[in-house]
Amino acid sequence: MRTELIHGVLLFTGDFDERDATTARRTYPGRQVLVDADLEVHPAGPGLPRSLLDR
Repeated sequence: MRTELIHGVLLFTGDFDERDATTARRTYPGRQVLVDADLEVHPAGPGLPRSLLDR
């Protein structure tokens, strides 16, 4: 597993599921969490975050 900070977004690479997203939401309150195969923790902001993979 690897962790990176890209444009203010924490990116955890690995195989994650919704249980991991729930843990990330408790660990990083107020942040927006996306989970695909990887887990992304975005800063709080208006609207839904866009995945780093879509950029």
